[in-house]
Amino acid sequence: MPDFPPTAIDAPLILTLLLDEEAQQHFDRLRTAHFPPARNYLRAHVTLFHHLPGADYAALAQQLQAVAATTPPLLLRVAGVRFLGQGVAYSLENDQLRQLHRGLQTRWAATLRPQDLQPLRPHITVQNKVLPAVARSLHEQLSADFEPYDVTGTGLALWAYRGGPWEALAQFPFEGKG
Repeated sequence: MPDFPPTAIDAPLILTLLLDEEAQQHFDRLRTAHFPPARNYLRAHVTLFHHLPGADYAALAQQLQAVAATTPPLLLRVAGVRFLGQGVAYSLENDQLRQLHRGLQTRWAATLRPQDLQPLRPHITVQNKVLPAVARSLHEQLSADFEPYDVTGTGLALWAYRGGPWEALAQFPFEGKG
């Protein structure tokens, strides 16, 4: 995976938060078990921005590298199970992540779409695009014995969206001292 391709990307960009490997595997297993197989072509993820301009790739990547270099790994609280209507997600809490997101929103405000101008509500979707009754049943099942726990955000990842599976472009590990 190249750090910085020399040209702009001809697709919208998606920015996600990377998770520690144990958490990633846990949420991937849940997603595999509960996401409709025909629609499950992504690993579990925490989307921070849904549509960044691909033409700005080089500048965005440089900015993200600088941010990640000073950001320590983030201890995230998996705070609850959220019913999405046609799916289920785990809600995440971390004030530093919200601050990081607000800072990037401010920096990129002129190019953001309305969805990416909203306050961050970090979550990991483990089921989507199912009948509401199916989602409600899974929500009840996962909520029954849920207790909050912690996972670690380890960095940022930038992806190209080309209509199907995302194309991995670059990762920016958090290197700051906590």
